[in-house]
Order: sequence, then structure tokens, then C-alpha cells
Amino acid sequence: MGAPDRETSQAQPASLAAASLELAGADADQVLRWAEGRFGSAAAIACSFGVEDVVLIDLAASVAPRLGLFTLDTGRLPPETYEVMEQVRQRYAIRIETFFPDRAGVEELEREKGFFSFRNSVPDRKECCAIRKLEPLGRALRGKQAWITGLRREQSVTRLDLEVVEIDSMHGGILKLNPLLGWTEAEVWRYARSRELPVNALHARGYRSIGCAPCTRATEAGEDVRAGRWWWEEPEHKECGLHPRRAGGQ
Repeated sequence: MGAPDRETSQAQPASLAAASLELAGADADQVLRWAEGRFGSAAAIACSFGVEDVVLIDLAASVAPRLGLFTLDTGRLPPETYEVMEQVRQRYAIRIETFFPDRAGVEELEREKGFFSFRNSVPDRKECCAIRKLEPLGRALRGKQAWITGLRREQSVTRLDLEVVEIDSMHGGILKLNPLLGWTEAEVWRYARSRELPVNALHARGYRSIGCAPCTRATEAGEDVRAGRWWWEEPEHKECGLHPRRAGGQ
């Protein structure tokens, strides 16, 4: 990824403090409205089309329609994810910016390490995620001043220390906003059902968190939300690098 645009490197710690103060106690729709008012189309929702992301899209359609929307198509998504993508596209009449991994990177990985190298070790899995997710994310955020996620603290131990407003130092110091951070899973589903939102069919089959098809399974009774992601790894490793843990976090 090239050097960040001068315009996208303005969100420094002072503006982080101001934004955090301004959004203290704000509802999700207030965070979205603030992002649109501050950044307009230079802010975008990152969407993997789980239920949280569709909730964000629905909220934004009402209060912040100028926000952009992008997704990372890793090339290994379940067909059910593409189905809900199309349902969302049609329901909201919105443009979904799709970013694929670099062809040469995927081809080299598969030639050198096969088609399931991510099962070998945490470093091998993170290498696959870097090629299929991190590189496309860098392109998706080029020229952006802020991005918005559907992360929730309740999802896993790796997300307990997140904040609603953060600095994304990996992408030029732009702002990263997590409007649903304090929502519970029950609150997400209550909203989705009340609005009759299109949701990924895998949710009804026990998939509480959905990523690439080979790296995702349904969860068992008593397991946490992200137990079905990279289920062969320890919980503290279950991030792909899109959302790095903050220094000093749990």
C-alpha cells in the first residue's frame, strides 16, 4: 500500500480526544450521523454481511445515506454471503464497492503452500488473511478519512478493550468508528427482526460469526460468538489483522 494521502492523515490524537468527547454516550445512529456530517462520502462502512453489518447499513440508510459501503471478497466466501449481499444491494439501492485480493499473491500462496495452508499454524493462517483481507483493505481505505465497523465488545476476548472512536494507525491515522460496540447480540437480533432485515442464511444454522467458508463453522451450545472462526486456534489469536488489538489490551 502506498503512502497515505495528506488529507487522510489529519485524524491525530488531539482530534481523537475531541471526537471521543463529542460522541461519549452517543447512540449508534448518532455516531453514524456524526461521521457523515464530518466526513461525508470520505467515510465508509466496512461490511462482511453478518447481521451486525446489515443493522449498520439499515441505520445509515435512514440517518447517514452519504456514507460509502465496501466489502472484501476474499474469493472463499460462502454462497449464502453473496445471497445477502445481493438482497442488501437491491433493498437499499446502494452501490457496494467490492475489493478482491491481488491475483498474483493468491496464486503464489496456493502454488507454494497449497489450498489449506491456513490450517498449518497461526503464522500461516495470518499470511492467508494478509493476502486475502489486509491488502484489499488497504486499497479500500485509500483516500478515506474514516471507516465504520460492526464490532461489538461482547463478540470475543480480543475486542473487550476497543473504543467507539479509535485511531487507525495502520492506515494513515484515519478514524475508526465502532457504533455497535456496546450492543448485545440480543439487541442486534431484536433490531434486525423488528425491521425484517435480510440476514445471512447461515445465522439460522448456528453460524454466529461468518467469514471465509473453510474457516467458519456453526457454534456449539455454550461457546462464545466467535468460537466458530478458526476453531482450531486459541481464542486470543482469533483476529485476522483487520482489527488489531490495542497496545495494553486484554
